[in-house]
Amino acid sequence: MAGNRLFLKKSIASIQKEAAHSQLKRTLGPINLMSLGIGAIIGAGIFVLTGQVASANAGPAIMLSFIVAGIACGLAGLCYAELASTMPVSGSAYTYAYGTLGEVFAWIMGWLLVLEYGVAASTVAVGWSGYVVSTLHAFGVNFPTIMVAGAEAPMWATPLIQAVATPEGGTTFAMTGTLNIVAAIGIAMVSALLVLGVSESANVNNAIVVVKVIVLLVFIAVGIQYINPANWHPFIPEPTGQPGEFGAGGIFRGAAIIFFAYVGFEAVSTAAAEAKNPSRDVPIGILGALVVCTLIYMAVAAVMTGVVPYKELASPAPIAVAIDRMALEWADVPYAAAEGGKLNLISIAIKIGAITGLSSVMLVLCYGQTRIFYTMARDGLLPKVFAAIHPKFRTPWLGTILLGVVIAIAASFLPISLLGDLVSLGTAVAFSIVCLSVIYLRIKHPDLPRPFKVPGGIFTAVCGILACLFLAYQNFQPMIVHAMNDNPLPLMILGGYAAVGAVIYIAYGFWHSKLAKGIDITEDTEMNSPAEAMGRGVDDVK
Repeated sequence: MAGNRLFLKKSIASIQKEAAHSQLKRTLGPINLMSLGIGAIIGAGIFVLTGQVASANAGPAIMLSFIVAGIACGLAGLCYAELASTMPVSGSAYTYAYGTLGEVFAWIMGWLLVLEYGVAASTVAVGWSGYVVSTLHAFGVNFPTIMVAGAEAPMWATPLIQAVATPEGGTTFAMTGTLNIVAAIGIAMVSALLVLGVSESANVNNAIVVVKVIVLLVFIAVGIQYINPANWHPFIPEPTGQPGEFGAGGIFRGAAIIFFAYVGFEAVSTAAAEAKNPSRDVPIGILGALVVCTLIYMAVAAVMTGVVPYKELASPAPIAVAIDRMALEWADVPYAAAEGGKLNLISIAIKIGAITGLSSVMLVLCYGQTRIFYTMARDGLLPKVFAAIHPKFRTPWLGTILLGVVIAIAASFLPISLLGDLVSLGTAVAFSIVCLSVIYLRIKHPDLPRPFKVPGGIFTAVCGILACLFLAYQNFQPMIVHAMNDNPLPLMILGGYAAVGAVIYIAYGFWHSKLAKGIDITEDTEMNSPAEAMGRGVDDVK
């Protein structure tokens, strides 16, 4: 009986009823959706993690890592597109899992989405703080420094736990004695905006996309002139003997880490309820965004590793490192407070563009996390506090504040390398569950109307599962190796996270599930859209 209870499913009809109650306007075309995907994808993955992966895993071959990760995301993206056309409802993969595999899978998916959105927001915040520090330095405002593993690091902009290389070639984690307060402030500002009810319209999102793309294109156009081809040799560095450090293994390990760089394409699938023609527009939006971003990523990585030797890119702001290395004297203007009495306009423009872009990504990620928790609380799987709506602002304010505190703490305490691993691992597993949902529906409900069908059907979905789980393994294996050899912290954090999720479901969700009680949540809805497509063009939350 308990087994059947765990696999209790929402009916497809009830999910489609939720979609009908959302009252969202179908106003988004393929260009809007592609722009949405590009805007959500281009973020910490390219502005932050690229340098980490190049320096520690793939070297210049990070360009190949982007291709591998893009292919895995493309397979999962096609599965997302089919589910989105069948169930055009907010709630994303959590709702898909609830309607196909059952409540326990829905809970697992919801908990994985915390890694995909909440921990991802922490990762972005760490990168954001790196660019803030670099920009302030350009204006002559410097943070006091501390020594971490023999290198200087900015106080109040360095996490409490920092990953450092060991003489043997491995990695360990050291206590720094400071916190990344700058990153925490970034999350606090975003959370405050979300409490007040700020959301992004399609036009605002398009403008932000333009800014981010221009920043990267300017970086590419200027940086090409400063490339030293010698920095690309060897293109695939010799493996060190440590798992995932250079060689072919480093390319796959790099792909697993920068898998995080592509997670934003899911935003397109959750906008299916607002697409003019979901069967045509959603696949175009997903695949178009993946192709465009992969090309941009590869070009940026080529310039970055061509300008700066890959081993020197281990920074939360690698583009800032590269642009500073170019020493663009022709763009200097006098500025007394700056180092050397000069301010470089191109460098400042690119760094400010990066800060702007990362700010928007933090906003979307935090928005998505709070709305997914709202949906889960509305279903009875989380405490009601996450579904409490502010009487004036009409936003889930208490849940937003609580999540903001947790995300800020993670950004303050944990290093970007560990945060990136957790995000990529959780996302890869979540994507594999989405592919499994397609297989289930194809077998159990073959006659269900599908405005868009995955080319290749079940075979493509199986390939998606294998590709995503392979990349998930590339992130999980180093945690096992570290736990056995030098530091169990990454595995302890992952295990603790899973245990907390299990305890919350067993202690609360299992007993308060509205589906198990036979309560129709569409009859008790306080918002037009419970997970309003995470900022995808909706002007307000009523």
